[in-house]
Amino acid sequence: MAAKGPGLTLQSLQRGDDPAQMAAVQVIAALGADVLLLTGFDYDLRGQALNALADRVAAAGLAYPYRLALRPNTGVATGLDLDGNGQLGEPRDAQAFGLFAGQAGMAVLSRLPIDAEHIRDFSGFLWADLPGNLMLAETPPTQLLSTSGQYEVPVLLPGGGVLRLLTWYASPPGFDGPGDRNGRRNHDETAFWLRLLAGDLPMAAPDAPFVLLGQSNLDPFDGEGRADAIRTLLAHPALQDTAPRGTGQRRDEGQSGDAALDTAFYPKLGGLRVEQVLPSADLHVVGSGVMWPPDDDPMAGVLATASRHRPVWVDITLP
Repeated sequence: MAAKGPGLTLQSLQRGDDPAQMAAVQVIAALGADVLLLTGFDYDLRGQALNALADRVAAAGLAYPYRLALRPNTGVATGLDLDGNGQLGEPRDAQAFGLFAGQAGMAVLSRLPIDAEHIRDFSGFLWADLPGNLMLAETPPTQLLSTSGQYEVPVLLPGGGVLRLLTWYASPPGFDGPGDRNGRRNHDETAFWLRLLAGDLPMAAPDAPFVLLGQSNLDPFDGEGRADAIRTLLAHPALQDTAPRGTGQRRDEGQSGDAALDTAFYPKLGGLRVEQVLPSADLHVVGSGVMWPPDDDPMAGVLATASRHRPVWVDITLP
């Protein structure tokens, strides 16, 4: 979906595994976003993977000359036995689970210039420094909060203004023990934005206009996780929850949330709303949606091949 008039289209897309890359390219080209956030994208120092993807998308008819990928916390060694199994250097001993440093990071593709000099990278923020955090007492004080990363990325607008992208990709709230460490961390990665917007952190709150977007890995009503943080974020007066909807008229028996709002499907959990694109309150929203068509739509199979996640898009009018 291309931008409308003077507007801007922003989307969040979870990239699938490498065999699904060509399907992902087709999905990206069909979206036609001006700015695109990819989550679950492996980081490399020279940006070769991101450039290769952008080249394939360009060959499909959509050029993204501006690209950004920062090193995530995934796979970064701590030198500690964080999972307590007596072994060091395992994926669960890293700052965030990763088979290697840089696994499952974030990347931005943009048709508009990125102001790289004024990016704010919050990924080095300590979990213990978050006011009201849910960190377990045995968690080491050197533990970083962000799983993949949390960034403020300024995008330069045609009229000379700046739109700030607040991006994050949180830990899944599962795959842990009775202490619910991952669930607590997932909650606090979302709560970080609440604290930042409130001015409760050492860094300044973001200047408007901005868009908060990424993968919360947390549904406000269904699935695992501590949902109070995401519910509070969706209702925050500084943000607009446009409630993007798919067109497939899906049904999920036993789910509490509206299935049309789901952005991903998990075989054991059903559909969940785990991606968000939330414009600041000062922006005018032209439209929004989830790219989840009916099963008989030719694009449905391509989307399912690309990823279990579906793109979320929002059209906004530039200030």
